[in-house]
Amino acid sequence: MLGARGLTLGHLPQSWERASIGGYVATRSAGQASSGFGRSDDMVEAIRVATPIGELELGKATRSAAGPDLRQLFIGSEGALGIITEVTLRVRRTASVTRYEGFMLPDWGSGAAAFREMAQTKSTADVMRLSDPFETKASLAMSGPQGTTGELFHKYLNLRNVAGGALAILGWEGASRDLVGARRKAAIRTIRKQGGITLGTSVGTAWRQHRFDGPYQRDELLDAGYIAETVETATHWRHLGELYSGVRDAIYRTLADHGPTPYVMCHISHVYETGASLYFTAITGASSDPIAQWQAAKSAATEAMVRHHGTITHHHAVGRDHAPWLTDEIGIEGVRVLRSVKAAVDPARVMNPGVLLPSATREQ
Repeated sequence: MLGARGLTLGHLPQSWERASIGGYVATRSAGQASSGFGRSDDMVEAIRVATPIGELELGKATRSAAGPDLRQLFIGSEGALGIITEVTLRVRRTASVTRYEGFMLPDWGSGAAAFREMAQTKSTADVMRLSDPFETKASLAMSGPQGTTGELFHKYLNLRNVAGGALAILGWEGASRDLVGARRKAAIRTIRKQGGITLGTSVGTAWRQHRFDGPYQRDELLDAGYIAETVETATHWRHLGELYSGVRDAIYRTLADHGPTPYVMCHISHVYETGASLYFTAITGASSDPIAQWQAAKSAATEAMVRHHGTITHHHAVGRDHAPWLTDEIGIEGVRVLRSVKAAVDPARVMNPGVLLPSATREQ
């Protein structure tokens, strides 16, 4: 519908095939082009919500100073306060020119430094993804050049001192080649400063073509007797390295204690001036009780997020899984405020019970 009018929302989360607009907003969904288009919560202009006490229509102008922004009570509320029945969203013109390109940086630290500089100098791409060496190795094994071409490719990486490094994918969209080219040049200057090299558009195009394959690959792994799960978080730049190490170690140690040696990898895919997200994927053989096996790792990872200055969720929302740690995120007083709002708009507590708010015992 938007495409026929030359417009786009620019919101492409991995769940887009099955997600809904209301679901995006109710969970603060973040799409793969968030660095250029923003998250779903950045796109909301107005919202209509049906609650047990009546209907609310919020957002009458593009900006307002009329007290607290009540839209924010329902954005990310996961249906616990009401049902989002209508949303007015910001859209943009569809790009005429698109370029996706792969880069290799010497290591995770230099890649993160490059992404930080791009974010803080207004030279971000629309899509920005940085894989750690573990995810880079897996990505190249699955979709990189093979055979003789693959051997030459890896020799080239060795020659350029980036073998075993961190793969970056950058994607730009714009109204003209000149505009996209200017943005690309600014990013390349930063990447080269950190010792990175371009791998060309074939790597970026391959990622773009297969970027929604993850859920299907996970299903195949589950059928084959593996656990394949993810956790995500975010923090300020100064804590990114500490958070990465802390969460990765927690997942690895816990899974190794409960089963075969796991493979744990991570990427940055949402970048801001002040920080970035971290998205971890863990794969291991399933035990006789895979649910308990993963719950132990999930709990250890979330505890590590709390210890190392991370949020308990960047875009997966709170739900039931993260509710026990909400008090660690917003404090006892913050939870009390949320409970008061819940009591005001849903006095009978019928709206999506069990999500968002921690149990009373965990709140203490």
